[in-house]
Amino acid sequence: MTLAEAAARADELAESGAAQDLAALRAEWDDELEAAARSADFRERALAFRAIGLFRWRAKEELLRRGLDDGSPAARGSALLSLELLSRDHPSTVNSVRPLLHKMVADEDENSAVRRLAVMALKNGSAQRETVVLLEGLATDDDADGDLRRAAGSVAQALKQKAQEKR
Repeated sequence: MTLAEAAARADELAESGAAQDLAALRAEWDDELEAAARSADFRERALAFRAIGLFRWRAKEELLRRGLDDGSPAARGSALLSLELLSRDHPSTVNSVRPLLHKMVADEDENSAVRRLAVMALKNGSAQRETVVLLEGLATDDDADGDLRRAAGSVAQALKQKAQEKR
């Protein structure tokens, strides 16, 4: 079985609630995932970062943080996909890397797809004012690409609604 196959199996196990089987699979693939995340090949790193989310592997959040700083857009994007998946039930996952996500969104990442993924990850965090202001500014930025502007506007509205519901 490859890491990609193991990650797909882990996703199935997580969806079905088979916690013990998922834990056993994590233990079996721990070393291989760590090695892939440190590989010189960006494709292996991207696979490893994506696998963290599919394995629902919260203990590897620090590894994901390193993935957000990776030199490869594919690896950063995979780390963002995992971050978004892990943060659906736990906003603390996004909240812990919020400053880095803000940097990525605020035009520090040269890849517009990575910036959109960072915007989408922010929707699962808490509705902090500075995030909403950043996203609203991006939504009206004529220099930003249209998909990025739409995503930023949508996430800003979702966060504002989340804040309203909390009151």
